[in-house]
Amino acid sequence: MKKLAVLNKIIDKGIIAVVRADSKNEALNICEALIKGGITGLEITFTIPNAEKIIQEIKEKTEHIEDVIIGAGSVLDAVTARIAILAGAKYIVSPFFDRETAKCCNLYQVPYLPGCTTITEMSEALKAGVDIIKLFPGNMFSPGYVSAIKAPLPQVNIMPTGGISLDNMDQWFSNGSVAIGVGGSLLAPAKTGDFDKITNLAKQYVQRLKEIKGEQ
Repeated sequence: MKKLAVLNKIIDKGIIAVVRADSKNEALNICEALIKGGITGLEITFTIPNAEKIIQEIKEKTEHIEDVIIGAGSVLDAVTARIAILAGAKYIVSPFFDRETAKCCNLYQVPYLPGCTTITEMSEALKAGVDIIKLFPGNMFSPGYVSAIKAPLPQVNIMPTGGISLDNMDQWFSNGSVAIGVGGSLLAPAKTGDFDKITNLAKQYVQRLKEIKGEQ
C-alpha cells in the first residue's frame, strides 16, 4: 500500500523537480525555494556530493509538510538505490533501466522510475514491475512520441524528463504523460543565487498544471 500511495502522489502532483546542484547548501536552498512555490515533488540527484545526506536533511525538515515527497535521481545501481531508500527516498529514478535496481526497489516496496526510450526497453521494464517509466532524454522526442508509444502499449505510464518547459508542458500531458520531470528551465536561477526566482517559476508551473487539468 505504501508503494501505491507514493505512485498516486507522483501522478497527483504531476511535476517532479529534478534537483542538481554543486553543493549541499545549494541543493537545500533550491528545495526550500521549490516548496515555497508549491512544487513538492523533489528528485535529489546522486550527481550532488553527499546526496543521501541531503535527502535525510530535507526529510527531517519537511516531516510536518504532508505534501512533500522526496526521491533520489541519477541512481545507477542497486547499492546506491538502497543507500537512498535508507536515507528516506520514497522513489528511485535512473537514467536507464537496471534489473538489479528494480529488484532492490521491489524488495523495499519503493517505486522505480527508470529512463527508457524504446518500446523494447519499456516492455522489459514493465516485466520487472516498473509502474512509471521516465522518457529520457525527453528533449530528443516530441510530445507526440508518448501517444505513439501508448498505441501498442496503452498500459504504460510515462513521465518525460528533459526539455520540458512552461510553453510545452501542456502538449506532453495532452499526449498521455502522467507526470513531467523538470530541471534546467526551472532551476537555472540557482546558478546566480536567485532562489526567489525559482519560487516564482515554481508557482508558474503549478498554476499552468492547474489550467491543464482544468482545475482553474
